[in-house]
Amino acid sequence: MSEKVKGPQSYFPSIEAKYGKPISFWITQLKKQKDLKHMEQVDFLKTEHGIGHGHANALVAYFRAGGK
Repeated sequence: MSEKVKGPQSYFPSIEAKYGKPISFWITQLKKQKDLKHMEQVDFLKTEHGIGHGHANALVAYFRAGGK
């Protein structure tokens, strides 16, 4: 029996479905903005890629926690 995914990763299936890109694409975009603060990275994803706040925040939280 598999455990239910929790935390930022629980958003990943809906992020991939809604925006049509794999999570690895978004992590690559965040690597290019690695020197920005958390909310600056969230704002980058929202303004440059049209990602909603919750999805952007989940991606940034995962990335900043060491997600590859």
